Amino acid sequence: MILGLDIGGTKIAAVLGNREGKISWKQQFQTNPQRGFHTVFEDLVNATKNGIENSEDNIEAISVSIGGPIDVLKGVIKSPPNLPGWDNIPLKQLLEKRFSLPVYIEHDGNAGALAEFFFGAGKGFNNIVFITMGTGFGAGLILDGRLYRGTTDAAGEIGHIRVAEDGPLSYNKAGSLEGYGSGTGIVLLAHQMYPNVWPSTSTAATLYEAFKGGSSEAREVFEKAAYYLGRGFAMLADLLNPERIILGGLGMRIGDAFLPTARRVFHEEALAQTASACEIVPAQLGETIGDVASLCAAIDQGRKPDGQPETF
Repeated sequence: MILGLDIGGTKIAAVLGNREGKISWKQQFQTNPQRGFHTVFEDLVNATKNGIENSEDNIEAISVSIGGPIDVLKGVIKSPPNLPGWDNIPLKQLLEKRFSLPVYIEHDGNAGALAEFFFGAGKGFNNIVFITMGTGFGAGLILDGRLYRGTTDAAGEIGHIRVAEDGPLSYNKAGSLEGYGSGTGIVLLAHQMYPNVWPSTSTAATLYEAFKGGSSEAREVFEKAAYYLGRGFAMLADLLNPERIILGGLGMRIGDAFLPTARRVFHEEALAQTASACEIVPAQLGETIGDVASLCAAIDQGRKPDGQPETF
């Protein structure tokens, strides 16, 4: 049994699950990161203790999914924007000291990619890109059947790529892919295009409701976002030649608002050879993906070189 921790800026979940991704127990609480690391960490420890007490089987390892930047193998958290005050936190060391268990930590985008690769829309494929379309916009890359982290664990920061000369200011860059593909960015785009209709305090959910209700303004916002998303997907396809681009977050929940246009632009922009080999699909695990992803650092990093499960 693995105890998984899904640590985000809004909520933290502790789950119990096995190597097949089956969840048997869950506890969730609000992060409220303004309380500071040490207070949040004690809540995290208590939730972990509850999980251990509720497990009918021995806990083999603790597995963590958390937003970057992080040093994955050392397990050091390096000032994630959604967790202010978590500056060079040796989370792996702290958890190992408290619980005397192996601890594995992974970037949440990579963990999502692993979850879909092992159990979801990426199962049976060797080359996939998983995209987190939430507050931010990042990717996890599975290339030739293995997770690719890059030289400094920063591979997949595709939200920072500039796809337009101007646009919503997101990821500290106007015209970035995050500005057109994240929930935060799409709201900024709506406000930029129609400031009298969409205040900056709007949400992607309210924008989508308006789209479903026939709003021409909402439709035009999603059309523009979809155009640049399609260009971004084409860049990924031409560079990495994946079999699937798998969309989490907004891609699962409101894909009908932008995917038809994004797919059309993708096929116009990408090489025919790469586009014909690549499907753009929503994540198969749906709303359970965060829970399953929290197990995947241990499942992946705990494997032997031949791919067989390790005895943690």
